Formats: sequence, C-alpha cells, structure tokens
Amino acid sequence: MPNSVSLSSPLTFPCGKTMKNRFMLAPMTNKQSHEDGTLSDDEYHWLTMRAKGQFGLVMTCASNVQFNGKCWSGQLGIYDDKHLEGHQRLATGIQAYGSLAVVQLHHGGMRCPAELIGAEPVAPSDSPEEGARELSLHEVEQLRNDFIAAARRAQQAGYDGVEVHGAHGYILTQFLSPEHNRRQDHYGGDLDNRARLLFEIVRGIRAACGKGFLLGVRLSPERFGMEPAEIKTLSQQLIDSGAIDFLDLSLWDVFKPSGLSDQSLLAYFADLDRRSVRLTAAGKIHGAREARQTLEAGMDFVAIGKSAILHHDFPAQVLRNPDFRPVSTPVSKAHLEREGLGPAFIDYMERWEGFVEG
Repeated sequence: MPNSVSLSSPLTFPCGKTMKNRFMLAPMTNKQSHEDGTLSDDEYHWLTMRAKGQFGLVMTCASNVQFNGKCWSGQLGIYDDKHLEGHQRLATGIQAYGSLAVVQLHHGGMRCPAELIGAEPVAPSDSPEEGARELSLHEVEQLRNDFIAAARRAQQAGYDGVEVHGAHGYILTQFLSPEHNRRQDHYGGDLDNRARLLFEIVRGIRAACGKGFLLGVRLSPERFGMEPAEIKTLSQQLIDSGAIDFLDLSLWDVFKPSGLSDQSLLAYFADLDRRSVRLTAAGKIHGAREARQTLEAGMDFVAIGKSAILHHDFPAQVLRNPDFRPVSTPVSKAHLEREGLGPAFIDYMERWEGFVEG
C-alpha cells in the first residue's frame, strides 16, 4: 500500500491521539536508570532531549512489568508504584516538547540473567540450556495481569500510551515460538494458543485503559524461532481484533528480501489489510532517503534507533535537509555526551563494534 505522505505530516491514531510528524524514537536499551528500576537523571535527559529534537513520538526503553522480568542492569521499571514519580516526571518532560510519550512494556523471560533477578529465569516451558523453568498456569495469568497493571500505572503517570514488547526473543516472543513454547495447556500448541497470552494482555489493557489510550504491539518476524508468514498472520489478527492503534515491526533491515516473494520484507508487511491501524518499522533507516523510502513503501511512520543516538535532533535535521545523512561511525565519546548519552549508555555503546572511537 504505497503512499506519498510527507515525513512532516501529522498522524492521528484510532484512539484519537495525534503525533506531529512521522518520526518515532525506537525503544532502546540504555542501562542508565537506577538498580531499583527508578528513573535516573541520565535517562530523563536522554529521552527528553529526543523530544526536544522533534521526534513526534518518544518511546522509553523496554520497562519491566515484573521484578523477575529484568534483563539488564540499569533497566527502567514499571512493576511497582515506587516507579510512578519518575514516570510522571518523564511523561511530562517528553510532552513539554509536543511529543507523544509512550512506555514499552517488557518481560525478558528466559533472557533474564539469574544473577540479576536472584532466581531462575522463567519461560513458557522448561529450558535447561537457558537455565529457565516453566511458568505455572497461575504464573502465566499473573504475568498477564502484571502487563495490564503496568499499563494502568503508565496511564496514571500521564503517558499517552504503551507498547507491548512482543519481539526480540523476550517472554511474549517465547510464547509465540513453537521452538520455545511446548506447553500442553491452552497457552501452547497452535498459533492461536501460543498467541493467547499476547491477545489477553492487549485486550486487557484496552479494557482497563479505555479507547482513548494509545496502544501498540512490537513484533519481529525473524530470529528467535519466528517465521515471517506466521507473524504476518498474527499481525492481521491483531489488526482485526480492533484493540490496537499501531503495529511496530522490528525488521533488522527494512529493505532486505522477504524470502517469501519478490517483495522486500517491508513491502511484505505493508500490504496487510490494516484498516485504521497504523504501521511503523525499524531496521537500517539511517538517513532522510531511507526514511522517505519507508513511508513510500507503505509505512505510516518510521522508528529511528541508531541515527537517533547519533543525532538527538534527527527529525529536525531531516525536515530541514532532504539529503541529511547521519555522521559516520565511529564517533567520539565527546560527541555522544553532547548528544545526551550518560556514562552507562556510552559504556554500552562501546560494545557495538565500530560505533565508538577506541
């Protein structure tokens, strides 16, 4: 479904919320918050600086909905009311620049380090190779309830909405994967059963937070036991449910061949019968040209990761200069400091090969 919409055009979601342009800050791990999950000044600065740089929608990093869903040191939490004060501050700070403020809701499942959570990580099924144990039926239901409670907490904090993280091999992906989900109850088996938890969470959030709350889901169609055709089926089911406002597709590379037809992976998903649901994609959208191509291929808005780290004002730069390209990597630590990254985030970026000068 190609379109010729400008990157500067406003976009209204089914819930009624409007983003002022077509740029979303992708949710990115930055390891900057406090160990109890409360917001740090560094994380606040990093995110509000992107709002100041004219991202129409600013999304937080993955924020864990249960303590045992924590995947990395310095992860922002949303599993307890002690996190509310920081989230209220963050939502207000992002919205002060006219951006929509959205929290990504997350649980790492088997990817949570035991030493970080002080217990065995949990998974849909026992996974000895990952040192993870199977969730009981009661625990699955509690996980569902805690995703919903986290969304209510986000709404209470003043956020415009939430995104449910169903991508990148975390717990909801593990439920979706026939490789990792070998349950014999109604949360395992065919796709409908493997997707049951995701749908219960999405419908529960919509019921708890109302029609005016922005609600999205992130999916990735590759790796971690995912198959593009099955994820496309799931995407259409989510759209048809009428419960979501947007679908966020993490594609690693939006322009790569789908392997299922002569289409790119981006075009393969762009021809979903989306009704009024909005689509965005992330994956190697580096500069102005790729951002335009992503819209032209049928996405409604673009999710920017790496280039948003390099330039807090990437949207403003692109809207001023249709040929804008981000600075080449590696970059200096001083550059990243100027762009609002704190010491913990810079240390994390040093692990990305060729990103930070040695």
